Amino acid sequence: MSEFGGMEELLQDFLMESNDLLSDVDNKLVELEKRPDDKALLNDIFRGFHTIKGGAGFLNVTAMVTLCHRTENLFDKLRNSELSLSPEVMDVILSATGVVQDMFGTLGQGLMPQPCDPALLAALDAVLAGESPSSAQAAAPAPAPAPASAAPAPAPAQPAAAPADGGPDWNALHQSVTGSQPAAQAAPAPAAAPAPAPAPVAEVVAPAAVPAPVAAVPPPSPAKTQPTVAQAKAGGNVSGPQENTIRIDTVRLDMVLNLSGEIGLTKNRLTTLRTEILQGNHDTNTLRSLDESISQLDLLVGDLQNAVMKTRMQPIGRLFQKYPRLARDLARQLGKEVELVLSGEETELDKTMIEDLNDPLVHLVRNAVDHGCELPNERIAIGKKPQSTVQLTAEQVGDHILIEITDDGRGMNADSLRRKAIEKGLIDVETANSLDEKQCLQLIFLPGFSTKDQISSVSGRGVGMDVVRTNIQKLNGRIDISSVPGEGTRMSISLPLTLAILPVLVVRVCNQAFAVPLAMVREIITIDPDAIQEVSGKPTIVVRDEILPLKTLAGLLGWEPTQKPCFGVLMQSAEKAFILAIDSFIGRDDVVIKPLQNIRPKGVAGATLSGDGSVVLVLDMEDLLSANEAGGGTRMSELISI
Repeated sequence: MSEFGGMEELLQDFLMESNDLLSDVDNKLVELEKRPDDKALLNDIFRGFHTIKGGAGFLNVTAMVTLCHRTENLFDKLRNSELSLSPEVMDVILSATGVVQDMFGTLGQGLMPQPCDPALLAALDAVLAGESPSSAQAAAPAPAPAPASAAPAPAPAQPAAAPADGGPDWNALHQSVTGSQPAAQAAPAPAAAPAPAPAPVAEVVAPAAVPAPVAAVPPPSPAKTQPTVAQAKAGGNVSGPQENTIRIDTVRLDMVLNLSGEIGLTKNRLTTLRTEILQGNHDTNTLRSLDESISQLDLLVGDLQNAVMKTRMQPIGRLFQKYPRLARDLARQLGKEVELVLSGEETELDKTMIEDLNDPLVHLVRNAVDHGCELPNERIAIGKKPQSTVQLTAEQVGDHILIEITDDGRGMNADSLRRKAIEKGLIDVETANSLDEKQCLQLIFLPGFSTKDQISSVSGRGVGMDVVRTNIQKLNGRIDISSVPGEGTRMSISLPLTLAILPVLVVRVCNQAFAVPLAMVREIITIDPDAIQEVSGKPTIVVRDEILPLKTLAGLLGWEPTQKPCFGVLMQSAEKAFILAIDSFIGRDDVVIKPLQNIRPKGVAGATLSGDGSVVLVLDMEDLLSANEAGGGTRMSELISI
């Protein structure tokens, strides 16, 4: 039961606005530390915090009002030059904003926040009195345990047993894909707190996921204050419950409405033409009008689909805005000087992908500060400026989004990574010696790999990068690394614009159509039987001096091939490239994947319907490859025996 009886809608409006305001305040505080004499910036911070305090007062959130009021007093003294801004003072301010953020989380669950820890209030009072914050022995308030969700998520249904012959039950699949499904089953989601009441259409808001509060003086341990990918792997909901609403520009909604109206007019025209044709009017003009109306409907539906997709697009800056403070807090804890430079914040990405990107990007930014950036004295000794620079950029490249995290730190040495992987027993010496420089850099994605000898609160357990790559691949993306020892490292993430529509290549094998993600396809080749060579008993083909393994799609599916494969699809999976042998091609298509209800054959991500109404399975290539490698893979004898 909410403690804000009759005011839930006002509470949600307050949280929507205040989350954005507080994120903006945090970023401006980081900027203020670089320009402490910028009065205009300080006034902006003061106004944002004052607005938050006013909303909290209207809702009678006494604990937040008390904390905001004392922090406001501190801002006022800074404005009037009665106090000077030092790193210690900034630590206290950021601790206060972190606790306010924690209170937002409590309010989002319909509960009244508990009073602020007296140690933080004492630290604020000490700063206001002109004393050192440490004299108040400020300590981080222990985060209150989050209240339990109203109801746990129902256990997922067990997959149906596969048919005896190993192939999928096509009747069951067709019924699963075409039958009406409840929304909750069509798009399963992890358990979360109850969704807030929806806002009006013109102001449909989803505040960006917010980081956990930062502790008070001294600088906090990031392991306790920021969500980590390792925690995500363990199943913890580190970013809070996902929001079910988004903020949409009314111009985009108007576009959807206009297109809907035009489609309605075209439908009326088609209805009239249908009546004329049923009455026996088959003259040339009627058929020409029918063709024109169908073509117009096709264009309008395409435009409507694009317009609806744009309503899901959100600027990635809403995700980026939390990272300057993250980098600042971690650098201060490690004794480093780091500046995080953002660019491309206006680049738009599907809202669902923005939420799922949070944990991987948090880890990559932390990794750049912890592993990449050197200490100031180390940088000076090698002729660099004492302050490191980490750049986080985003841009749209074709139908993909490219996100890059670049640092000017120590970089990575391929030989060192190779030796470390051998020491940890992750690869053998023979495999290590066969790796080129790019493949050595990919070793950091192995589970258990870490360049740190000592485990700290920030890193050293070897779980982060493995989960980063796994999460990126779940978004149908890929991550690449380039590094120069002594100069820095660049992590490049390529993602599709949206997950709602998946570009696929439709192929045929054993008289059955399958779809493979187009993002994995590099090129299409013709397979010449004389070009197939045996390496360690397995078939390979040389393509432009690159030796690539040949895998048959029939073999991956566990089927008996009906003919020798005629074509090959050169595919890239993570750092592995291979050729997928198939019988023929059907073409390229953009499909909407539907989940298979109560059935999940191995290696199948979902299904879609072709133009003739038949079921086309969308393959999960990573799943198929892992199962194939466990079973020994395609052998040369299998191709010869066809």
